[in-house]
This record gives sequence, structure tokens and C-alpha cells, in this order.
Amino acid sequence: MSPDPTPGAVGAPRPRIEGRLKVTGAAPYAADVPVPDLAHGWMVTSTVSRGRVRDIDASTALGMPGVLGVLDHRNAPRLNPEAGNYFGPDGSLRLLQDEVIPYAGWPLALVVAETPEQARAAAAALRVTCDVEPHDLDLRPEHPAARPASTAFGPEADTGDLDAELAASSVVVEERYRTPEESHCAMEPHAATAWWDSDHLYAVDSNQGAFSVSQVLAVLWSVDRERVHVRSEHVGGGFGGKGACGPQVVLGSMASRRFGRPVRIAMTRAQVFGTTSSRPRTDQVMTIGADADGRLRAIHHRAAYALSPLSEYIEWCTEQAKILYSARAIRTRLTAVPLDILPPASMRGPGATPGSFALESAIDEVAERLDMDPLELRLRNQPAVTPVSGKPFSTRRVVSCMREGARRFGWAARDRRPRSRREGPLLIGSGMATTSFSAGVFPSTASITAEADGAFTVSIGASDIGTGARTALTAVAADALGVGAERVRVRIGDSDLGMAWGAGGSRGTTSWSFAITEAARELRQLLDDPVRPLTATVDTTTRIDFQPDRERQTYSAVFAEVTVDPATGEVRVRRLLGMFAVGRVINPLLARSQVVGGMIMGLSMALHEESVRDPRTGLLANGDFAGYHIAAHADVPDIEADFVADYEPQDPSGFNGLGEIGTAGTAAAIANAVWHATGTRHRTLPLRLDRVLEQATAVAGERRAV
Repeated sequence: MSPDPTPGAVGAPRPRIEGRLKVTGAAPYAADVPVPDLAHGWMVTSTVSRGRVRDIDASTALGMPGVLGVLDHRNAPRLNPEAGNYFGPDGSLRLLQDEVIPYAGWPLALVVAETPEQARAAAAALRVTCDVEPHDLDLRPEHPAARPASTAFGPEADTGDLDAELAASSVVVEERYRTPEESHCAMEPHAATAWWDSDHLYAVDSNQGAFSVSQVLAVLWSVDRERVHVRSEHVGGGFGGKGACGPQVVLGSMASRRFGRPVRIAMTRAQVFGTTSSRPRTDQVMTIGADADGRLRAIHHRAAYALSPLSEYIEWCTEQAKILYSARAIRTRLTAVPLDILPPASMRGPGATPGSFALESAIDEVAERLDMDPLELRLRNQPAVTPVSGKPFSTRRVVSCMREGARRFGWAARDRRPRSRREGPLLIGSGMATTSFSAGVFPSTASITAEADGAFTVSIGASDIGTGARTALTAVAADALGVGAERVRVRIGDSDLGMAWGAGGSRGTTSWSFAITEAARELRQLLDDPVRPLTATVDTTTRIDFQPDRERQTYSAVFAEVTVDPATGEVRVRRLLGMFAVGRVINPLLARSQVVGGMIMGLSMALHEESVRDPRTGLLANGDFAGYHIAAHADVPDIEADFVADYEPQDPSGFNGLGEIGTAGTAAAIANAVWHATGTRHRTLPLRLDRVLEQATAVAGERRAV
């Protein structure tokens, strides 16, 4: 543990700098920014999951009031097919380039008009004829097209003699766990305004990384990146759904090029559900072997996830099997199954969230078979070094999270027998789960200017998607410069500010803070120069150790108490408690908000969220908030979240990211609590009323038969 840093702005619970703007409606989001001579675009999307466009009849639409034109694959500007996102070329970016329909929701045309109402009316008048082809939405690990997932995040685990360790185990649990497709459900729908001026492309877009979006647009249009200018000053949530270059800005840039005017595309909620990416479905098999005393001998995690053939993606469900527990043999296999779906994207806690549901449910099942306290089982199998790689941990305070969480939750008083606690007709249960999430930094550029008035302007291409990034970075800069926070102004959300990692992967704040800290160090060496303004700029690319000799992770322990009504199948979460180890906390107020929000998303995953597709058409049957259920105020109990003392030695300021870790373990903790309440194990999310009732009925029938 590093010595306590000098107290200052970092560590103080300051409210958000832009909070008043947001609560008064004055913060300008992507669809709010005024632009002269603005036209509006409306997407027409596919209602079939696979096929080809035979004809698009735009004659009626073109004659309607205010219509400027219709773009489709026959007249749209040509785009560079090599453009891609984080994992390489991405076919979903090549919009309106040919007649092929790869998934339901694929944009087939864009109507452009003087007003959004005129564009929407004309879009409804467009007549599209398609040839429908058979589609495949069947996620199965044994699917004939299944293939090993990319190992870009690291190799699979294969340590020890798995078969021998399983054979020697006193208890072996082998079960299958499934999680559904989920939508990101950000409050702000995707929107963008794009225009061209002297061969420069300008865009105001709702995204999680303005610089990376500008890079993709530059490749799409085969222009220098310096000619692409993307702003995303305020973003109303993302959760990963705005992490890539979205269809709204691609189509907006195409329409602006074609019609010579700024074009705004603001998606409806239904369009967001059908046309933007989601968390993919997973099908996971966990095999765990243990001795009679609870020592784990073998962990085998096989996970399959749905993928689009249009682009590569990794839903890294198996990471925690390599990190959390010690075992003599650990093997992981991650399988990608290409289906006729839109390319999936990272959703809060990518990989770790569905993966922890499988792993932490299976760990509880081992404890059940051994008649052991689930907390004790977890504590008994803590590794001294990273189990697979053998690397020492940079910092590992998961035991502190578990012990302190258990103390606050009152875990010691828990009767571990299922169905042992009732309140009237309700069954009461409690459960827990632990998780980890990889941490680190990516390259970013930061500039700090010492102004003539004594203030400091920090410029970095960061993105604030509701996390309070402005406020956190102001504190980091203030302490790095040795001045009060009131003397720091932060500029973010603009690709012209330079290369910067986006808000994602729990690496945004740490990456930006590292760059700001380094720039402040260089500026302080120059401050004897009386000339103002004076600027220092740093690119951290060459300062990052991309292959550190220590494993860098964040950790959590989540505890849940639930009630289950056996007559209706209704599950209610009464209480959630989370303890987190995330390095040094920049702003406790914002940090708590982040992890509480993550836990609420985990609760929503456990009880509600599920994208349902009609197997005949592949279309979403619940592509709106009337049918796609998310946690509301009535679903959210009293939530307690706190942090154990931690300091990340691989970071100059001791920071780690915390955006993902709150979500990752919550669904598993709730599912484990439902088992404790009912004695019935649920291995498919969400825990819907019908599933709880069906399994309860089956268990009751088995008991009567006995």
C-alpha cells in the first residue's frame, strides 16, 4: 500500500460540475445543438432477418411536402469497405452499399426532409420489396458454424490435468447457465448531426469516444483524420451501446454529402432497440470439482455467445475463471456462434457480467453439495498469485471486500439451509457473489495551459456519459498541478482535442487521469517562464507498460436479500450491499453513484431484462419500454455500497476504473439468494414469474412423489 497521498481535491465528495445544467435542461445533447439550414433524416429499416432488397419505390415519398430526397443502395455515396471498429473491419458500417439484408433492423433507406415530421411521413410512404431468405438465430455451442473466439484479450486457460482432478474430486458440479440478449437502454436515444464544409466533415454525435468515432469516419470516407471533427459534449448514458461509430452518424454524413446541407438523425426508442447493438446471448457450461473440505481441484468454463458474421467481437465470459479461485486444473473455452443478428457490443461489465452469473452460481452449487457456507468456500480458495499465468497480483483486496461485506450484511447469522426463513407467505433468502474485472490504461493525449488569469485549462478528448468525468478530471488536474479545483477548467468531448480512449472498459478515467497527471508534471517544470499562456502536451503511448508483470484487477463482493412469493413467482430484492476494491477513489460521491447504478443494472438483469425475438421473423417482440422491462424505482431496494481501502501501484495516482465492477456480480448474488429462499436453482436469466413458478411446481411435484 502506498503512503496516503496528500489530501486535496482527489478524495473529496464534490457534486457534478455540470449538474445544474442537466437538471434544468440547459445541457445541450446531440439532438439539441442548433445548426443553420438543418435537414432531418429518417431511417427505413428491414423487417426481415435475412434476404435481399428487390425494389424500393420512392415515387410517392419524393412527391411529399418538404422531402429533399431518398438515399438507398442505388444512389448512396460509396464507403470504404475496410473501415472497422475495435476488432477490425466491421460490415455493419457499410450502410446502403448493396441490396443484402444481414439482420432485422438493418437500414435500407434514409428519407431526408425539411422537418422530422415530414421525413417520418415520407418514410412511411416508401415501398420496399424484399426477397426473404432463411435466417438462423439458434445459439448452440455445437452449432456447425461455431468457432473458437478471438484470443485478442489473451489465451485460453489450460493448466493441470483436468480429467484427473475431476476424477479425484469428492464433489463435481456440472451445469448449464444461460443469459439472454440485452439492450443498453440509455436515457438518450442515439442522435447525430453531420455536415461537410470544404472537404471537412463535422458531426455532433451521441457517443462514448469522439476521437475513435472520428477515426472510423475518416476511414469510411477515405480522408485524413484531421479533416473529421466530432463533438460529444454531453451524452445521456451509453453503457457500451454508444461505444462505436453508430448508424446515425454514418447515415448523417452520407446524407449531408449527398444533399449539401447539415442533416440530423435522431432515432426513436424502437429504432434504438432494433438498429443498435446489444449484449449477446450466452450459453455456458461450468464444471467444478472439489475435495470434501472445499478445496477446489478443477474449474472448467465453456462459454458460447452469439456473434454476427459482419464483424469480430469478444464476450469474454471466461476471464474470471482464470482469476478468482485457486485450483489445480483450470481450463476455459470461449466459442463464437455466427448468427443472423446485428453485431453485438460491449454492455456494462462485458463478459464478466454473464460470466460471473455462471461461475458464481456454480460456486454456490458446490457449497450446497458440500453443505458449506458459500462465503467460507470462497475464502478457502483464494490464490496467492494469478492461478493461470502465475503472475503476482498488483493489488488484491477481494478478501477484504468479502469480510467487510459479510460483517455489514450480518451474514454470520444466516441459516444456510434453503427455505429456512419465512415471513407469512413469503420465502426469504440471502446470497452473495464475488467478481473481478480487468483494469489498466490506454493511450491518451492531454494538454494543460497555464492562462494569463492564473487559471489552468485542461484539454482532453474524454467523454462524460453521465459518470461525472468532468468533475473527476478537475480534481485530478487540481491535485497534479497543486492548485485549488476552482482554478481548473476542463474541456472534453471533442476529437480535435487529440487522441484519447473512450468511456469504456473501466479504462476511461484512469487513461485520461494518467495523461493529465503526466501533462501537469511537465507543465510544472515550465512554470518559471513568465510568458502566458503556456501549454504542455503529453501523449502517453510510449509511457504505458502494455505487458506489466503483475495482474491488475478490480474486485467486489455483493450480498443480496430477496423475498419470493411461491404463489405468484414474484421475486423482490429487499436489500443489496456491495463492497468494492477499485484503487484510490477520486470522488466518493460519484464513485458510489457509479457502483450503485451498476448494481441496479445487475438487479435489472437478474429479474427483468430480456430481448425476445420472434423465431419466425427474427424481429424483436419487445423492442420498446412497454415490453422490454428494466428496473424502476419500485424494484430498487435500499442499496449500500462502499469501498475498501486500496491503492493501485501500477498507476501514478493509485487509480483503477470502477464503471463495470458494480454490475458484474449482482445477478449471481440475487440468483443465489433466490435458491436460498426457495431451494430451487435457476440457471437461466431473467428470473421471470413463469420460470420461478414452473420450477417451484416441479420441485413440489418431486417432493410429493417421494
